[in-house]
Amino acid sequence: MSVCTLLFPSDYFSDKTIDPDLKKEYDAVMENGQFNVVLFSYDKWFNENKLLLNKNIYEPCNAIYRGWMMKPEKYSEFYYNLKSKNIFLVTSPEEYERFHIFPNIYEKIYPDTAEMIIYPQNAKIDLTEIKNKFNKFMIKDFVKSVKGTDFPKFFDRSVTEEEFQKQMEIFYRYRGDLFTGGICVKEFLDLKKYGDKTNEYRVFYGNGEIISVSRNSGQSPAAPLPPRKLTEKYKVLHGKYYTVDYAEISDGSWKILEAGDGQVSGLSDGQDHNAYFRALYHCFNK
Repeated sequence: MSVCTLLFPSDYFSDKTIDPDLKKEYDAVMENGQFNVVLFSYDKWFNENKLLLNKNIYEPCNAIYRGWMMKPEKYSEFYYNLKSKNIFLVTSPEEYERFHIFPNIYEKIYPDTAEMIIYPQNAKIDLTEIKNKFNKFMIKDFVKSVKGTDFPKFFDRSVTEEEFQKQMEIFYRYRGDLFTGGICVKEFLDLKKYGDKTNEYRVFYGNGEIISVSRNSGQSPAAPLPPRKLTEKYKVLHGKYYTVDYAEISDGSWKILEAGDGQVSGLSDGQDHNAYFRALYHCFNK
């Protein structure tokens, strides 16, 4: 499948300017000159549900979106709106939902990831069940955690029902309108550290190939890479463009932390953007 076009959201205040948070990616793509680039109005799409492009596409083309997360139903609208404008995203709505909603992909990566209990939206979370299964556990919804806030990184068996419910109220407030699907209770993994940094990697996959393997926690280049056998194992995972995040555990083994849709997965801090987009082009245009 050849891909000739990349689609980016515009700046909120200017339909003709790239979103500033994606400017490094945009600049790398423009410098490489391999992809046609199309911007869509962030404000019109996310606030008014109107898809406004900065140029007309007269011949059908395959495209990849690089931008912000959408709920699956919003992405489906996005996909079919673009299709009516001759732009065919390589990731179907079904594939997007498969990777965006973690429980959907969990069974495919289960042998190499943390154990998990899933509670659908509005289902009662059974703290006794959780404490019987896990010594330590963490909370996320079907898409994201609230990492980087004051919400606890993990709970252990000492947490009371009252304490837990108070913290869950905080979790729901943090996620707000972005809350998706339900609650995932995951076994908390003790990650190995080199100095004060954990050893985490993000691997992008495209069209059955590895696009990039990048350090994802600011760790030293001396820290070991995830085993090649493990990263190669997930080259074919029922999707055309996706990410898998790997981490070294305190005992020296490796586990998958997350998987996600590639279009809405960010590049790692310090990653070579030019090299990434050259590799992305190569994977889809062999």
